Amino acid sequence: MLGKQARDDGALDSDNVLGDVMEAIIGALYLDKGMEAARTLIHRLWSARIDGSVAAPKHPKSALQEWAAANRRKGPIYTLIERTGPHHALRFRVGVSIPNVGEAEAEGGSKQEAETEAAALLLERLS
Repeated sequence: MLGKQARDDGALDSDNVLGDVMEAIIGALYLDKGMEAARTLIHRLWSARIDGSVAAPKHPKSALQEWAAANRRKGPIYTLIERTGPHHALRFRVGVSIPNVGEAEAEGGSKQEAETEAAALLLERLS
């Protein structure tokens, strides 16, 4: 459950918030039931990734950086295009470009979120 402010700030769709929630759940389980219970939960949820049979998804910004390096291109350049909205509900428009390759723009509730979305859009165009 999230408060109105957190919902308005986009926390409902935030991977960072989800990660923080999982960290808190695992930590609480560890404190309440011990290491073995925490280990069991982790293996139940992520055993395929731990065993290497399923790769963890790459963060779009990392994947774009790796694409540029693998293709002997300059790294991505992120530019803040616009910042709008009231202080409690800012919106950011960010552009990303790889010189002589392509560019994309995206919007998000944080600069990081907009950069991530822009990187994902550019990667999609490059595929």
